[in-house]
Amino acid sequence: NVPEDQADKLLLASWGLPKAVLEKYHSLGVVQMFDWQAECLMLGQVLEGKNLVYSAPTSAGKTLVAELLILKRVLETRKKALLILPFVSVAKEKKCYLQ
Repeated sequence: NVPEDQADKLLLASWGLPKAVLEKYHSLGVVQMFDWQAECLMLGQVLEGKNLVYSAPTSAGKTLVAELLILKRVLETRKKALLILPFVSVAKEKKCYLQ
């Protein structure tokens, strides 16, 4: 679980994302993360580009963790990212969503 003194890390606004990105998530009803999602982002040096392997059931929110990691790295390093998705329909959905 996320320690009480870091409970603000559950809020998307605490991760330094641009206002436009936060507004998009908020328009979709995503204002905060689950404890396990914030824990993933706070592990070791994940935000500095180290590897992360995590597992969760379908529809648990794995994609949000990946999106936040990708967005932060792209915005901070100004480099491109490659997002590999399992189905064409999901890829099309994410393409529209991330634009």
